Amino acid sequence: MPSWARTFGFAMVSGTIASATSSLALAFVARLEGRGALQPVNATSHWWHGDQAASVREADIAHTAVGYATHHAATIFWAVFYERLIGPRRPVAAVPLLRDALIISAVSAAVDYGATPRRFTPGWEFVLSKQSMAAVYGAMAVGLAMGAFTTQVLAPSQGQGRLGPAKVPTAPPRVALAFPGRRALRQEGVRRVVEGSRASVTRD
Repeated sequence: MPSWARTFGFAMVSGTIASATSSLALAFVARLEGRGALQPVNATSHWWHGDQAASVREADIAHTAVGYATHHAATIFWAVFYERLIGPRRPVAAVPLLRDALIISAVSAAVDYGATPRRFTPGWEFVLSKQSMAAVYGAMAVGLAMGAFTTQVLAPSQGQGRLGPAKVPTAPPRVALAFPGRRALRQEGVRRVVEGSRASVTRD
């Protein structure tokens, strides 16, 4: 399991990309439904400004900046869970990355609109249809998967699998065999010749 510091580092990347893809999707579907492109992001600031934030169509610091900052922080929050989910299996192929991202995105949608108090929902429900909101959560999943794939490509040494880095097999140690070299054989031959000569002189 990767350390929490590494998880947060990866989550900053995947969460930021997911924040961007979902924000683009918000603007796109809002325009398709005849709304202002920034209305969904402005609506996210309703936790601060109330429900009237959803009626703001133009960009301003009070609504757009607060809304986007809130959305960005929430996306990184869910990216942490995503990175913890895929962390022990890194590197992960593209299809499992997207599958797990869809799971996290679905969980975040269920929490946002099933367990979160109305004051702290994303606020998109004030502007968009349910179908468009589902498309935005899908875009968030795509962004999470893109972010995770990016970190795997840019930092492959960080993407270790469940068993850690692969071990490089080492060659078995060489065993020194007790075979005499040429010099030893030559010396042994000379020694035997000398001993044989001495034995023959002694007999004579």
